Amino acid sequence: MPDVEPKRKLTLAAVAREAGVSAPTVSKVINGRDDVAEETRSKVMGVLARTGYKSPLQQRRNLTGRQVVEVVFDSLNTAYAIEVLNGILESAGESEIEVLLNVTGKQGTSRLSAEQRAARIIDEGRCGMIVVTSAFSGAQLGAFRRRGVPAVVIDPFNPPPAEVVSVGATNWAGGKEATSHLLELGHRRIAYLGGPDGVECNQARLHGYLAAMRANGVTVDSRYIIQGSFSSEHGVEGLKTLLRLQQRPTAIFAANDSIALGVLAEARRQGVRVPEDLSLVGFDGTSQAEESVPALTSVAQPLQEMGRAALRFILSQTRGELLDSPRVELATHLVIRESTAPVQAVP
Repeated sequence: MPDVEPKRKLTLAAVAREAGVSAPTVSKVINGRDDVAEETRSKVMGVLARTGYKSPLQQRRNLTGRQVVEVVFDSLNTAYAIEVLNGILESAGESEIEVLLNVTGKQGTSRLSAEQRAARIIDEGRCGMIVVTSAFSGAQLGAFRRRGVPAVVIDPFNPPPAEVVSVGATNWAGGKEATSHLLELGHRRIAYLGGPDGVECNQARLHGYLAAMRANGVTVDSRYIIQGSFSSEHGVEGLKTLLRLQQRPTAIFAANDSIALGVLAEARRQGVRVPEDLSLVGFDGTSQAEESVPALTSVAQPLQEMGRAALRFILSQTRGELLDSPRVELATHLVIRESTAPVQAVP
């Protein structure tokens, strides 16, 4: 029996012929160079995905049989971050994926440019990157797309490029549900202690709050809206500011649980009773909300599921699969606990 001719090894030149471009152009696309027309880049990326071409370095990395995903946080000192990480790790364990954790710090400082980081991910044979941080701008995320590095952003601070997959929650609906709950309890003087002004998820929660107030014919006092940071310190300072008003709010919707816990701590110091004097709702639904005293009513995000979904989407991209939408929003729901109550008689 004659020997069967072995399958020919796919080369860069073959990819170039398939795409109808030169081999140097394919090389530029693989290496994330920006001096390639977008239409040409898309055509080459399509051929790379369809043929499964990998550079010689990537082929050598694949011989190890290891798949590694880099996960980037700005900090791990919040219950939110830990919940998301647990979801990523759980999904990674099921898929036999290794996770490399990278904590950038609050400013997201790094000696590597986005192009250099993308090159390093390729050179070290990683599947892609999950970003749970505000450290990367749209332009930086674009560098990963140009090099064909799968990237997923969880709960992005700012809208990522259209081609970058993001996983978030129904922030607007959650903000509206939180505020509607307080309105149903008879509260009308409801304050909003928000996160950084301009941050996408914060703006969505704020707009949900405003929508609920307006739907009930309640005029919003601009002094009741205080933007800041997603930190307990902002909750402390925000409550101090609100307590100085002649007409204090009877309820507060905090943009995350950390802010709400800061409000709780300061209320205790100021002799303000929660929920008798002040009802309080948080956002995230972390374990800290359940364990606080009083237990915190909070809009629960599916944080672990967001982490699991992000890893699934990374693996889908590595297989060249097309997602139905680059933006995935998972449903929130309000968990009513002890920190909210019907409004008392107010002057």
